[in-house]
Amino acid sequence: MTFHPAEDRYDSMPYRRVGRSGLLLPAVSLGLWHNFGDDRSFGVQREILRRAFDLGVTHVDLANNYGPPYGSAETNFGRHLRDDFRPFRDELVISSKAGYDMWPGPYGNFGSRKYLLASLDQSLERMGLDYVDIFYSHRPDPGTPIEETMGALDTAVRSGRALYAGISSYSPQRTVEAAAILADLGTPLLIHQPSYSMLNRWTEEGEPNLYEALEQTGAGSIAFSPLAQGLLTSKYLDGIPDGSRAAADSSLDAGQLSEENLRRIRGLHGIAEGRGQSLAQMAIAWVLRPQTRGTPVTSALIGASSVRQLEDSLAAVQNLAFTAEELHAIDEFAVESDINLWAGALEA
Repeated sequence: MTFHPAEDRYDSMPYRRVGRSGLLLPAVSLGLWHNFGDDRSFGVQREILRRAFDLGVTHVDLANNYGPPYGSAETNFGRHLRDDFRPFRDELVISSKAGYDMWPGPYGNFGSRKYLLASLDQSLERMGLDYVDIFYSHRPDPGTPIEETMGALDTAVRSGRALYAGISSYSPQRTVEAAAILADLGTPLLIHQPSYSMLNRWTEEGEPNLYEALEQTGAGSIAFSPLAQGLLTSKYLDGIPDGSRAAADSSLDAGQLSEENLRRIRGLHGIAEGRGQSLAQMAIAWVLRPQTRGTPVTSALIGASSVRQLEDSLAAVQNLAFTAEELHAIDEFAVESDINLWAGALEA
């Protein structure tokens, strides 16, 4: 059946400018890290993507190795694009990344020019695109000069294979360094994609912290895993349910569900109830709040395994404001909880 998107799709979603660029992103974007590989129903994927677009989600985020298997999320999204979204390509921001393991041998990982540009070409082929809107270095590479990695991003933009350059999981210091190199090359750093949630607050630490570094460089940010791999939902309030990430021991280690972390999650759940929100909605809204130091987050990047879950998360935009009393109460429970799976990249 031909897809006819909702005519009012831009009426309820707020859009935020990315740093000092001309690009706007929806306050909530959709990531295809999970749920869009070959292990998930293609029909459910279609329902999620269609509903997201109807609700104003114009940004879809991928990476070369999303699946399983590697590459399948991009291949499947390419089919959805051909079937449903090709007429609306200019209403979409599509991003991809390279930096983690993708293919065997020494040229399928990290941040060399060879890997990044070969991976971008493969991503474009899988999705059936001439260009992506944003191409990221997915993580810093301690074995490759940062000048080489940033030079590859510059080439991606200058060649027309990407419109903007981004980085992910870079420390504040490396972010400033990367932005300076890109600026010298004439390709501004558009955006940084860090992990960030009420239980993973590394981005607020340091002198400068990440948001101060981004303010200095003029870049924006999009926070991935704002629900802390599902911890910041009602799913784990009463234990580990069958079929959850913790039960599958995938991107959420059951060991992260310590009694102390569960105490924090239940405390935050109580505050969310007082705001008339689900815990997930409050967690997303909190990520998007003004920062005490530095520029605020541009967009929160969520995943969804069903339309119902998607709709619950997107309803966060209906209440993005916090009182000082609410923020103070949240800070009692919203503390570092040893759940940052990407901390090793920051040390590179």
